[in-house]
Amino acid sequence: MENGFKQKEADQIITEDERPFASASGFDAEGVGDRHHFQTTDQGLRIAFATLGCKVNQVEIEALREEFVQNGYQPVEFTDTADIYVINTCAVTGAAEKKSRAMMRRAKRKNPLGLVIVTGCYGQVAAQSISELPEVDLVVSNNDKEYLLDMLNRYLRNEQPVCENQPRPLRTVKYTFHHPRTRGFVKIQDGCDSFCSYCIVPLARGRIRSKLPHQVREEVRNLAAMGYREIVLNGIHLGNYGKDLEGWKLSSLLRSILEEVPGNYRIRLGSLEPNEVDQELIEIIQRDNRFCKHLHIPLQSGSDKILKSMNRSYTSDQYLDLLQELFRVDPKMGLTADVMVGFPGEGRQEYEDTLELVQKSPLNDLHVFRYSSRPGTKAAVMPDQINEKAKAERSHSLIKVGRNLREKFLDSLINYDLSVLTEEVADMGVKGLSENYVEVLLPSGVELNQLHQIRIRQRQESTLLGEVVEQF
Repeated sequence: MENGFKQKEADQIITEDERPFASASGFDAEGVGDRHHFQTTDQGLRIAFATLGCKVNQVEIEALREEFVQNGYQPVEFTDTADIYVINTCAVTGAAEKKSRAMMRRAKRKNPLGLVIVTGCYGQVAAQSISELPEVDLVVSNNDKEYLLDMLNRYLRNEQPVCENQPRPLRTVKYTFHHPRTRGFVKIQDGCDSFCSYCIVPLARGRIRSKLPHQVREEVRNLAAMGYREIVLNGIHLGNYGKDLEGWKLSSLLRSILEEVPGNYRIRLGSLEPNEVDQELIEIIQRDNRFCKHLHIPLQSGSDKILKSMNRSYTSDQYLDLLQELFRVDPKMGLTADVMVGFPGEGRQEYEDTLELVQKSPLNDLHVFRYSSRPGTKAAVMPDQINEKAKAERSHSLIKVGRNLREKFLDSLINYDLSVLTEEVADMGVKGLSENYVEVLLPSGVELNQLHQIRIRQRQESTLLGEVVEQF
């Protein structure tokens, strides 16, 4: 319990008879052999993971990979032959659903006797139709995703999986080995209550659930102890962390991490909505150098008419005022945004409003995407749907504007010192990521997975070239 909030410990939710009862070293499941043929080795059953969509999906797959490895499974690449394939799907766009189905077919073609498990947002909103596909053996809901190993074991025992209709508490994830990513990720929240008119995520993810603060601190502490120098906090609606916990919000969680978890690491946040960047968060950005000077704040549209139709809870002026305040706090801060083109009712004037706001703002990078109609959302049945040709033209134009903003920002960083996390060896040296989310190329021989103070010397297209001033 923290601040009077009562909730059963997440790790105690699994009762003894629900705990995984079979390791990957062998199953004796009557009837399973009729459907699947597992080539068990000394290293256990081979399992392959694939994920599509958002960073949260990626974090969830890493947590599943960890749990399966701990239970004796042998992870292999998705392109390899595996006994079990797990596909974490996305439903944000029609293209994402199409890619998800292609992954299902690819897995079954690779091993016709293998077991194909589908989970994720597409698996949630289209569970019935997906379960009828011949290439799919098991569909696991988003509510049950963290308990996928238990669901698999029940399936292999020919038992009926115990599916939860209600969201379960978020579990603590404890990694025991360094995963391929240089940065560590902690999922602190799931679900969304906003119901933007174009978005299917609330239907796929359910209501907001926040991981308990002590669980988050435990995960951050573990990752820092394992040598991760950057830890990214993310969630489906990150800025609403604590909405379901009495006395907690995102900024108070950040303060508790920075005060109670010592170590040589920095914290980066995932996407935040404009009205969720409060003064307390801005003060943390100003005062604590362990907080990455980068915020991704979705804009979606610069037209108040379209923002209202989207059910976004801010105006274009409020968005611009926030970004200008952040720019005054630190002119070198990375300020990036999602922008949607082709939303129903977006005429030429509404699109021009978006262009004007972007060009007036201190934004320094854009993620531009075209509106995709999602069944079950209000926008799907709105009048004045925009044709694909117009969407493409607007997208290309806005991407060009975003590219110009990016180049201007990168040029402004020349002769400036940045904190850079070195991540990988490249052809021309060592690549790293700066505190303000810029790719930096350093000379060969610079130590990997360390934070360095770097002086930027020049720009090479979208990459900055720098030299080491100091290692932290």
